[in-house]
Amino acid sequence: MSFISVLTAVGKGFMKGLKWAVTYAIPVEKLVALLFPTAAPAALGVATSLSLIQDTVLLVEQKYAASGVSTGNGAAKLAEVIQLTEGAVTALLAKEGITTDTAHITSIVNAVVAILNVTSGAGIQS
Repeated sequence: MSFISVLTAVGKGFMKGLKWAVTYAIPVEKLVALLFPTAAPAALGVATSLSLIQDTVLLVEQKYAASGVSTGNGAAKLAEVIQLTEGAVTALLAKEGITTDTAHITSIVNAVVAILNVTSGAGIQS
């Protein structure tokens, strides 16, 4: 198989994953209302944080699915999402006056995953 053929196959796989991600991604406004009911829906930092977490969850899930090991890796996926998002999420929420730590961000990530599982029907594999 040539290098171009491999890249073409990877691109096709990525497009399938992207289609799935766009189909099951939840509007950030709904996530804000569910996870931060006391925060104003217009709170840009909260919305941006949740969007970042949701996008990262979908990308990490897509990465594991593409590698063929999407099940049985929930802890590894969670650790990767936390590593990729914690700094930015902490800073964004701090701008909104919300103090957070790793445990809090982990809870948010788990909530986003749970919501994606409910809305997708198929679920994010752990």
